Amino acid sequence: MGKTFLFLDTIINKVDAKGRVSLPSDYRAIVKELSTEIVCYRSLTAPCIEGCTEDLLEKLATDIENSTDFFSETQDDLTNLIFGDAKRFSFDSTGRIMLTEKLLKHAEITDSAVFVGKGRKFQIWSAENWEKEELRIREKIRLNRPTLKSEEGK
Repeated sequence: MGKTFLFLDTIINKVDAKGRVSLPSDYRAIVKELSTEIVCYRSLTAPCIEGCTEDLLEKLATDIENSTDFFSETQDDLTNLIFGDAKRFSFDSTGRIMLTEKLLKHAEITDSAVFVGKGRKFQIWSAENWEKEELRIREKIRLNRPTLKSEEGK
């Protein structure tokens, strides 16, 4: 089995007046290993930016096609909101990307961005929104302790 690449950790980086932000070095290393760009789009469910490699977006396209009718409203809605919104970002010589005004506005990001690893993808939040979201998640998990079933237990 090949090497796995997972986006981990929560890292805060400064955003400059032009919307440029450094992708965390660990994230950059993963992206450089798998491709040369990242893809970002506005989250469908939260005030944040979703980020991933194009490979994961390609898998998502296949999953949407395989799980919905090709001409369905559901497929149209999902593909419009994800692929119609997604943009490829290359790194400059210092490892920065320039986020668009649309992405920054959606995530309410001004002077700092919080990168949150989510395994095969990551999210970019404003510090204020991430603090609220992390508290919400921790409280939810505390109240409703999740269980995971192993493959062996099936």
